[in-house]
Amino acid sequence: MKRKVAVLPGDGIGKEVMEGTMKVLNAVADRFGHTFEFHKARIGGAAIDEDGQPLPDETLRICKESDAVLLGAVGGPQWENLPGHLRPERGLLGIRKELGLFANLRPVTAFDSLLDASPLKADRIKGVDMLIVRELTGGLYFGTPSERRKDGNEVVDTLHYTRSEIERIVDQGFEAAKKRRQKLTSVDKANVLESSRMWREIVEEKSKAYPEVEVEHMLVDAAAMKLVQHPAYFDVIVTENLFGDILSDEASMITGSLGMLPSASLRSDGYGMYEPVHGSAPDIAGKNLANPLAMILSGAMMLKYSFQMYEEADAIEKAVKEVLDAGYFTSDIAGRGANALSTDRMVKQVIFQLEEDNATAGIMEAYA
Repeated sequence: MKRKVAVLPGDGIGKEVMEGTMKVLNAVADRFGHTFEFHKARIGGAAIDEDGQPLPDETLRICKESDAVLLGAVGGPQWENLPGHLRPERGLLGIRKELGLFANLRPVTAFDSLLDASPLKADRIKGVDMLIVRELTGGLYFGTPSERRKDGNEVVDTLHYTRSEIERIVDQGFEAAKKRRQKLTSVDKANVLESSRMWREIVEEKSKAYPEVEVEHMLVDAAAMKLVQHPAYFDVIVTENLFGDILSDEASMITGSLGMLPSASLRSDGYGMYEPVHGSAPDIAGKNLANPLAMILSGAMMLKYSFQMYEEADAIEKAVKEVLDAGYFTSDIAGRGANALSTDRMVKQVIFQLEEDNATAGIMEAYA
């Protein structure tokens, strides 16, 4: 099977982890008889430097002509003082809007081999396996443009949602819960915000079509506390854009490193953009120190959600787990600095494990 993939390395460590991910995907292609055709394009700071804007038309064209998008990371201190419309992050917001990617999926899994890397106690995070479903193209980030009063003493941002925008992300949350442990936590601020009251009403309406899913409503401040107190409590969380942004970053610390967390941004037809949760980490860019696993696992999510290559995605996830269980870590994981692997070596370990698993499967099949 041949698939065309738009590759947007972005800035900082995005370039390093992207190169490693393409190598892993090529190893998967060799093992399972696929072809991945990669087409690189610029976004973020790299695009500002070369094209004068964070999201060039050529990049959008390449993405729209591809079957899925892989994104590294955007941003860095050299672009911080640019006008708002020229900041690297505008490229990220723009591509989500242009491609209609309204649902952001962020899985958070506590690997047994990394329990001691988390700032939380091991017994508190053991067994954590949650999915945060965040609305991605509405809310405060996309409301009426911010207004700053002329006297400099007032500023206005608008939180805007339509009913259809809320309905489609709530449906994504229910569908995800249906396929997992059938528990959905809807997070809002209905005691204060009118938009949250509408959100809660829609969740109640939608719940009638999913009688097998247990539904609860939780205020965002309570959810933030619960994520620290008892993170294993959650199965699927569905929430609006700003709350999802904050809660998913909070939840990311459960694993002990942002370098372990993948994400997917999807639209209704399964087309998606896949990126690690971490940023461009300019302090370690170019030093071969970055953890490539979040980007590699984002590639696995692409195989699963956009290409329906479930066995192939499972092979990557299994290889990553086995590498970690064998004691291979990069320097971002707490307490592992002395024996940390470089980016390149970690990629090689994942590929080696993929090939090892394939060889073992061949031996088992021969003796079956």
